Amino acid sequence: MLTNLFLKGRLRHDLTAEEKRALEGAASRTITLGPRKTLVERGRRLEHSYYLVEGTMLRYLDDRNGERQLVQVNLAGDFVDLHGYAMKRLDHSVETLTTVKLAEYPHRAISSLVERFPHLARALWFSTLLDAAMHREWIFMLGRLRGEGRIAFILAELIERLRFIDRFDGRNFPIRLLQRDYAEACGISVVHANRCFKMLKQDGILALRGEGRMDILDEAGLKRLAQFTPDHLYGHGELALGSLRDR
Repeated sequence: MLTNLFLKGRLRHDLTAEEKRALEGAASRTITLGPRKTLVERGRRLEHSYYLVEGTMLRYLDDRNGERQLVQVNLAGDFVDLHGYAMKRLDHSVETLTTVKLAEYPHRAISSLVERFPHLARALWFSTLLDAAMHREWIFMLGRLRGEGRIAFILAELIERLRFIDRFDGRNFPIRLLQRDYAEACGISVVHANRCFKMLKQDGILALRGEGRMDILDEAGLKRLAQFTPDHLYGHGELALGSLRDR
């Protein structure tokens, strides 16, 4: 199935078999893009949204000098631009980090899903609200943490999200973001990011293996440095939801 990772670890269990089939069947086609390719440009009118079947994608904004600020990382199981269904354009751009496989959803097909399956519509809405929750946490991260804490936060959040989809083995970090990517996400220079990674290595939190590869040696220490709790991901903890249905 193309969509078997949608809300996995969160509320996929709340979808009925009929809703899962409908979500699967609404995709018009699949496409494959290579690494570092633009999928959606800021401001372009949209008539489709894309679900990430395999791979990793980045959302970003450019300043007037062309310097990039990463604002989100998308993993398999995410819709990368579902809010474009309602807003008809994005206020940021989306590109691939790795080779990716995407399922394309015409907005007219999403409209049909929303009309036929109100509960599935609520699940789709929930997925966009997860994006908003993560954005708020990133604002906290950028405003309150030092450089090494910011990098630790991004790693800790991605580890938690990878666990939802069974893509983290407890040590090997599978997402090959480069130090310049972390710098662009954290609002720091590449030189500063390099110093931060050296500090994380010296503290025994991680081991670097080059080209974005690393092993996580002390996840608890990573989370302490990041002031990270996973509540905003709604997977478990105090804010976990058992169902999208009102009682």
